[in-house]
Amino acid sequence: MELTLSARFSCYSCSSPLWLFPLQVLKMAEDLIAAVASQTKRVNSSSSEVVQRLEENGHQNKRLKSDADEEDAEDQNKKLPKRKIVLLMAYSGKGYHGMQRNVGSSQFKTIEDDLVSALVQSGCIPENHGEDMKKMSFQRCARTDKGVSAAGQIVSLKVRLIDDILEKINNHLPSHIRILGLKRVTGGFNSKNKCDARTYSYMLPTFAFAHKDHDVQEELYRLDRETLERVNKLLACYKGTHNFHNFTSQKGPRDPSAKRYIMEMFCGEPFVRENVEFAVIQVKGQSFMMHQIRKMIGLVIAIVKGYAAESIMERSWGEEKVDVPKAPGLGLVLEKVHFEKYNRRFGNDGLHEPLEWTEEEEKIAVFKEQYIYPTIINTEREEKSMANWLNTLPIHDFNSSAVEMQTNNKDSKKSSDAEGSDGCGDDSD
Repeated sequence: MELTLSARFSCYSCSSPLWLFPLQVLKMAEDLIAAVASQTKRVNSSSSEVVQRLEENGHQNKRLKSDADEEDAEDQNKKLPKRKIVLLMAYSGKGYHGMQRNVGSSQFKTIEDDLVSALVQSGCIPENHGEDMKKMSFQRCARTDKGVSAAGQIVSLKVRLIDDILEKINNHLPSHIRILGLKRVTGGFNSKNKCDARTYSYMLPTFAFAHKDHDVQEELYRLDRETLERVNKLLACYKGTHNFHNFTSQKGPRDPSAKRYIMEMFCGEPFVRENVEFAVIQVKGQSFMMHQIRKMIGLVIAIVKGYAAESIMERSWGEEKVDVPKAPGLGLVLEKVHFEKYNRRFGNDGLHEPLEWTEEEEKIAVFKEQYIYPTIINTEREEKSMANWLNTLPIHDFNSSAVEMQTNNKDSKKSSDAEGSDGCGDDSD
């Protein structure tokens, strides 16, 4: 209606001839259609932008909610009080340069590197505590050397007691490192200083005891009763307090800390695995120095094989320098640590549990069968660490004088310094 009146008005009010009327109407219709199309396009574009904005806001809200949840969880963790605890650890040491972390030396991977990383990722400790372990009062009960495993290692530290703490820590650990137990302890507890004794085992192929003059095939060798009795007789000589300065490095014969107390040491019945006969030597002592156990076993092997006389044991405890061979680290396992004095004082005080792991014994046994024993057996079969070490025994001079040994020791120390060290010990100091 509006178009018709406008067109009629235009027709009567202007001097244009009447034949132009249809052209004007057509032009106005085209302009109107174009205007409507443009408006529709703007509306559609605006609607699309609104939908896109809504979708973006939806995703952003989801991201913000996720970030908020993580922040809330972290804030919740920060509110949790820190408590002193001990963790029962089991691990296979193959591929690691010992237990103790080497700060500033990332090329040597240690068990503690993986443990601290898992503690941070699980939210048990703040990230800056991982950079400085003193902040969480961290202490290991015993150091273990390169390649050495553990079935009952204990570490003490302060953590946030988050829910499902063991599961969350283990989720960030490789399968060959497990946390098997946790207990609350007193605020001043130190796993190294409060430990009364440590029990180690050493698994070795029995052909290590075959006499050097006998040509034996490793897989066919079986330990006879007489040789086993002699091995146990020699191992029993270590019981009591002796000066073990010859069984470690950097300890002089008059250093009081070189004296160590051994409670028991024996070799168990042999058994066959993968067609090779093995036996396990067990030793319990108040504390051990670096390489002490491996040298104690190395010297007994040297005697049984006929490279050294039995009298060398008495000589090794005197002030004279004696060449004591060090057995491979592969078979050494930290079995258990003992806290008798702590248990008597705090184990039944109503606030703390005794540091005993009876309920975890089955898990320990399963871990050893799954990770520790197969590693020792397979590595021995593949790399022949014991067989290769036995070939070095003739190089040792078990009858050198003290002066000769001091000269050799200086040369050996220079060579060792030139080669460098991984800085880890296999036993607690």
